[in-house]
Amino acid sequence: MSDLLLTLANRPGTARILKTLGLPSPTRLTRENGGFAPKPLNELRTLLLSPEGSPCQEELIRILSNAGADQESRSPLEAYEEETSQGRFQVIVYDGTMIREVSHYRSLYDHFHRLTNRLSHNAKVVLLARDFTSETDPELAALSRGVEGFTKSLAKEIGKKGSTANLIYVNQGTDSHLEMPLRFLCSHHSAFISGQALRLNNQLAQPDALPLTNTLSGKMALVTGCAGGIGAETAHRLSQEGCQVICLDIPAVEDSLNHLANEINGIPLPLDITQPDAIETLSSFIRQHSDGLDVIVHNAGITRDKSLAKMPAHYWDSVISVNLAAILKIDQHLIKEKLIKPEGRIICLSSISGIAGNFGQSNYATTKAALMGYAKAQAQALIAEGITVNAIAPGFIETNMTAAMPVLTREAGRRLNALSQGGPPRDVAEAIAFMASPGAYGVTGQTLRVCGLGIMGA
Repeated sequence: MSDLLLTLANRPGTARILKTLGLPSPTRLTRENGGFAPKPLNELRTLLLSPEGSPCQEELIRILSNAGADQESRSPLEAYEEETSQGRFQVIVYDGTMIREVSHYRSLYDHFHRLTNRLSHNAKVVLLARDFTSETDPELAALSRGVEGFTKSLAKEIGKKGSTANLIYVNQGTDSHLEMPLRFLCSHHSAFISGQALRLNNQLAQPDALPLTNTLSGKMALVTGCAGGIGAETAHRLSQEGCQVICLDIPAVEDSLNHLANEINGIPLPLDITQPDAIETLSSFIRQHSDGLDVIVHNAGITRDKSLAKMPAHYWDSVISVNLAAILKIDQHLIKEKLIKPEGRIICLSSISGIAGNFGQSNYATTKAALMGYAKAQAQALIAEGITVNAIAPGFIETNMTAAMPVLTREAGRRLNALSQGGPPRDVAEAIAFMASPGAYGVTGQTLRVCGLGIMGA
């Protein structure tokens, strides 16, 4: 469904009227339509702020140069004063890994006080910080978390321009894990991701191959709930990266499922995952078409909304069965039967409702919060096999479900984030494609919000 306010805000003749009326004026976001590119920062004005002596500096310069950035490193303030007068920056990478005492916070102010108004529309800001949250030194732990608070606030200030700010926590030994996460967050593939923090884990071994394009070539994925919306977009996006997709959904939507599979050279599987024989049917189907799965995307889910006092028992039971119990049973079986390959990727679709709760969705929020807990714990259990497990929590995404909302509810949902708009299903699919890539091997046990930094659950 089209967003009228977004359309009017980006027309010269009506943008001024909206401003006069005090209405939100969201910036139309720049997005990528294709797969991951070899040089996503090509022709983008890029600034790297990295202090001398930083253990990450050399790696950051290499990554940005490899991604096609037109600048390499500027560290002291005076070094980029002249540069900023020549144009606005489209990408800024700030290396905060040397922050070790309170006085070092001043560098955040000194740099971004000057740079915030020198960002282009749809700019990407990525900050790095050492992850001291597990340290016994309280001051280091405080300094580490403080950068995250700064990132979220910065993201809200620059969101009116369609710009985003995100944080990557790096540990000792994870500098080499940076390339794919940094490329993703600096590119327009992450248009609707803002104010988020990724932690890189150094416990997973580096895969033999780390392709930056066609990242899933020769791999096999299973996407559940695949016939429409986020599921269909995910299947398309994984296919763009060279992946063959088993497209699973209920038999009632078999026609749509077949159409999708034909479009992407996928394999349709009409199956109700809650049926007693579903697990055996699925595992037999996987063996018939492959030697195992490289990617599993648990997208299938339902809503049966009602306030708890008025909710019938079958509403509760059906949501728990589809959104959680079936997922746990599928993974348990596939792991036991060795049908998830080493270095595989398990991705669960959670929701902002699981983070913040939502009126009338106690059943739904329970399952979506449970998936975040599951991803965190299961990730640790599968580290030795190189398998990552993560959750994606979408915010307001423009789907048939949100199109059916009352107008005022829909408008509120769209505007209550830093970018003042909803995201298309493609935005969620982009995050999934990133999580599914070999280069995301340092990201596991995490929940990544795709919500434009929504106020709900912030």
